[in-house]
Amino acid sequence: METETGKVVHYFDKIGVAVIKLNRDLKIGDKIRIESKTGDFIQSVISMEVKHEFIENAKADDEVGMKVDEKVKEGDIVYLLSE
Repeated sequence: METETGKVVHYFDKIGVAVIKLNRDLKIGDKIRIESKTGDFIQSVISMEVKHEFIENAKADDEVGMKVDEKVKEGDIVYLLSE
């Protein structure tokens, strides 16, 4: 099962980091799927930052920086995968 969790609002190509505006809570260890215009991919959340500080839990309305496994674009949708 998937739940829409956020949207990519910026991508730093050189360092492979996406800024994601969350509409739901997200934590380290969660598995997400990013629906991109160039293809979907699944990854685990291994680190998140808010204002250059590492966090383990992010809340709805936070904008978090997250290392992503593939290139993304503004507007790509992030889904939380649950079992």
